[in-house]
Amino acid sequence: MHYYRYKNKNPEVSCCYKYLMFSYNIVFWFVGAAFLGIGFWAWSEKGVLSDLSQVTRQNGFDPVWVVLVVGTVTFVLGFAGCVGALRENICMLKFFCGVIGVIFFLELTAGVLAFVFQDTLREWISDFFLTNVKGYRDDIDLQNLIDSLQRTNQCCGAQNPNDWNTNNYFNCTDDNPSRERCGVPFSCCLADPAQTVMNTQCGYDVRARPEREWNTVIHVKGCIPALEGWLPRNLYIVAGVFIIISLLQMLGIFLARTLIGDIEMVNCGF
Repeated sequence: MHYYRYKNKNPEVSCCYKYLMFSYNIVFWFVGAAFLGIGFWAWSEKGVLSDLSQVTRQNGFDPVWVVLVVGTVTFVLGFAGCVGALRENICMLKFFCGVIGVIFFLELTAGVLAFVFQDTLREWISDFFLTNVKGYRDDIDLQNLIDSLQRTNQCCGAQNPNDWNTNNYFNCTDDNPSRERCGVPFSCCLADPAQTVMNTQCGYDVRARPEREWNTVIHVKGCIPALEGWLPRNLYIVAGVFIIISLLQMLGIFLARTLIGDIEMVNCGF
């Protein structure tokens, strides 16, 4: 270890590693606190905090859950790392190191399973998307997420625009009183360079037309095929992101293990 250079002196915890560990974690601590603040703010805007039963009544996926879970994990890890480094607390450092290791292992496992069971994953994502199509109008955050996904990838529905028939507002049944009947969300529409303001009614009655005319108004490719085409084109970017995340995690484990070794040597009077 690095303190072997000082054979004639008493061992001590390296200030360099100690404050590197603190600096590494203080960023994540603040980021976690910011995520938690944003998540609870989003819930307060939707009235969830005043009526927590809304959490169980949601028909689709609430993106706020992702923000809150990521924020909680990041906040707790940042807190454990900061306090563990400053107070030279072995228990907190081991907790930090263990959780980071588990997360790293789960990421690797998820990546391997996704590669091995591609068809199953594709079906699961398609079913998940269809489930959330049904709840499109029930949650503003879910609505914005789907609109963003469809606009970015120039797609509509999971496999095709007819997937919007599963939504109560957009289905083509005769007893549907909605003005959006037999339509699609505006995020499915082709962009018009001449328009400076998005026409949010551009998808009205589109699916009531002959199917051969749809591609003149909306995107006809589903979002699942669009995402399948996006991944090979951006494979290096995706791989780079995962490599950076993995390196940051390994750096955190290295700093924590180094500090633990220093503290244990000092406690043993090495």
